[in-house]
Order: sequence, then structure tokens, then C-alpha cells
Amino acid sequence: MAENKIFAGPRVRRIRNGLSLTQTAMAEALGISPSYLNLIERNQRPLTVQLLLKLASVYKVDLEELQAETGGGLAQLREVFADPLLAAELPGDQELIEVAEAAPNAAGGVVKLYRAYREQAARLKDLADLLAGQGHMEALSGTRLPMDEVRETLEARPNHFARIESVAEAFHEALSPGDDLVGALKAWLKKEHGLVVRNLPVHAMPNLRRRFDRHSMRLFISERLSPYDQLREIAMEVASIACHEAIVQELETLRLSTAEARRIGRFELARYAAHALMMPYAAFHAAALKARYDIDVLRARFRVSFEQVANRLTMLQRPGATGVAFFLMEIDNAGHRLRRSGAAGFPQARFGGGCPKLNIHAAFSVPGQILVDRVETTEGLTFLTVSRTLDGPQAAFDERVRRTALLIGCEASSADEVVYGATRAGAVAIGAACRLCERQGCLARAEPPVTRPLGLDEMATGLSVFDFQ
Repeated sequence: MAENKIFAGPRVRRIRNGLSLTQTAMAEALGISPSYLNLIERNQRPLTVQLLLKLASVYKVDLEELQAETGGGLAQLREVFADPLLAAELPGDQELIEVAEAAPNAAGGVVKLYRAYREQAARLKDLADLLAGQGHMEALSGTRLPMDEVRETLEARPNHFARIESVAEAFHEALSPGDDLVGALKAWLKKEHGLVVRNLPVHAMPNLRRRFDRHSMRLFISERLSPYDQLREIAMEVASIACHEAIVQELETLRLSTAEARRIGRFELARYAAHALMMPYAAFHAAALKARYDIDVLRARFRVSFEQVANRLTMLQRPGATGVAFFLMEIDNAGHRLRRSGAAGFPQARFGGGCPKLNIHAAFSVPGQILVDRVETTEGLTFLTVSRTLDGPQAAFDERVRRTALLIGCEASSADEVVYGATRAGAVAIGAACRLCERQGCLARAEPPVTRPLGLDEMATGLSVFDFQ
């Protein structure tokens, strides 16, 4: 009966080298001559079944692993060279067999490199989509919704509109509301435009915050809103009339592409003007400096909400009377980004805002409590961040409360000017976003980075859910 012959010289050589044996010593143990063993290792003589059994007996070699080693490596190399990029490089499997047998570690390296290449190619699309979403690659961004266009435009530019500020401040001074801004705004609407403000109960206006009825000349405000939000809705109506020209002029500078985007932009500018009416620039700037930007002190001073003061702090960029360059972001409890803005535009490239370790996410576990952190990015930049939850309109018994979280931050170099800078806690290591962060061993990592291949070593597992090289 013919013997089964196996050419496996490189594997025999690895066994011998692993045991630190000479060819003479191994040949003597196997009962063959050193010259014959030399021929076997050079694949010029077969490794017979008898020799395989002898190897298993003398050196405790697992024959199944020995036989499977080439097969497994060969299958992986076939996968690599089946790629269209390499399909025409080899006429058959013979060279692959020789590589798999003669240099299995090198073959494994080729396979690992190829898988990393495929993974990287797949992730480049994610990176392109991410950059397109940030407005850096317009050619790849595809069709944007009007709301997305407005958001991206406002996030990229300073949150300061000088024309609106000047008109709103002058209007507030002429109005001279004293301690009753709500009453003064209602009286102005009634006197100048015959418009009456009325609060409506939930059953009469269940789905709206505000509605203007042109026929009866009444402005309806939902009773579900807090007194602060009711004030802003009234101020928006006044601002859309009193600051109309300034809003139109500032809207033109945004260069929005569609009528729908311009309508949304006009609404956002009216909201901006409402804040300018509620907290006139000069008075608010002076109070902010004196209170060292303590949001709770300022909200009590101007009878507004935490969220409204935080918004206003990002607008203090009047030449000659600037404030700390704050930026702001708001998310819901699912992590959806609702808005971002900043005194110099939202610092997406430097701060990011997508890291799960930011205290804006922890704020949901302690509603109403202010959380202060110093954070440090992968580039070594440090920021001071302040986060707190915000409650939405009053919910009915059978409705779930709408709660969001707001983060307001500034560069750590300005921390001494801010009351929250007194925190002595160490800096929290953050990244711009998990997809762009290369911090290894991060317990909070939610996604693998698109800039690095995932770890392919099955013998070691890192602390992160997503290991990478």
C-alpha cells in the first residue's frame, strides 16, 4: 500500500528550532540520518506517516494541528488574493502553499494587514459621511434638509448679530419696562398693533406653544409653558415686529439656499432678538462680569431661565465689550444633538462634543443639579464645562416629561474669570467623538475609531468594547 507523503519541511524546522535542537540531535531521535533530515527540511524529501508518528511520539507534536496549520493559513491567503486588486497576481495555489508552509508568521501578517485594509476602506466612508455632516466636504454631503442647512450655518459662525443687538437694546430703553417686562411687552402690542395676548389651556391648544390669530388679532400662549418661556414667546412676537428690518438684514448675511431654510433662519433670528430684548446687551454684560458668569445669579437678576441665560452668554461678542467666549450644546436623553452655538461658532474641531464622558450625559441622572468639569482633549486642549438638565413644557398625567441637558463651556484659560472655574477636580480625558478618538482602553467608548483598524489579535482583549491597533 502506498504511503501518504507530506512535504512539511518548514514546519519540522520550526519544531526543531523551538526545541533548540541541532539537525544531528533530532535525526538521532527520529532514527534517520542528519543528511536525510536536512533534505526533509528543504522539502526535497517527504515526511512520511511513519516519521509523523515518530514526531508525535518523541516530541509530543499534535498531528491534527500540524496538518491543519497549512490548510488554515492557505484558506486565509486565498481570501486575500481573491480580492479584485490581487486576483491576477497568482496563476494558482502553489505559491500560496509555499508561503503558508515556509513562512506562516509572515503569511499571518499579510492576512492581518489585508483585513485591516478592508476595515479601513469600509470606515473611510463613515469618516467621509461624518466630515460631510460637519460641512467640511460639501461634495459628499448629499442633499441637506433646510433645518440641517440652518443649523450648520449658525453653528459655524459667531453667535452674535450686531444689528439685532443695537435695535433690541434701543427698543428696550424706549420701552422702559422697569420690573415688569411681560406687562410692558403686552401693553406695547395692544397699544401699537391692537394685539392682545391670551393664555390658552391645554385642551384648547394641545400641540402648540404659540399661535397668532390674524382675524381676532390675538396672540395665544400655551399655559403648559413656564413663565420664562411664555415671556420669550411674547418677546419673539414683539421682536419680529420691532426688529424686523434688522432681522431681514442679518438673514441675508446667512446666504441660505432655499425659501424654507430662510423661514427657519428668520425664526431663529427672532428667538435671538427675543433674548436681546429680555436681557439688553450692556446691562447683561455688566451683570455677567460682576457675577463672574454665575448663571443662577443672572437668571434671578433678569427673571429668566437657566437655559435663556446660558444662551445669552454665548452672544457676548460686541467689539469693545466682549465676554468670555462661551459655547453651548443641548442634547436629549437619547444623545440626539438639538442645537450647538458659540461666541466664535461651535468649536467642533477642537472640542468635538460627542464624547460620552462629558458631564452633559451624567446630568440626566441628577436632574436640576449643576455639574462642573475640566476636560482635556486628545490634543491637550483643556475646557471648563458646566451641565444641567432642562425641563420642557408641563406634561399631563399620562405624558412622559420632556427633559434635555445643556452644556455650556469655555476654554480653561478663561476659567479664572468664571465662578465655576473654582473646581479643583482633575481634568477628564475626552475625545472629539468615539469615531475620531484614538484613546486606548477607554471604558466609555461607544464606537470604534474610523482612523484605526480594529484589533485582530484573538489572544488578547482590551478594556474597551472596541479594541484597535
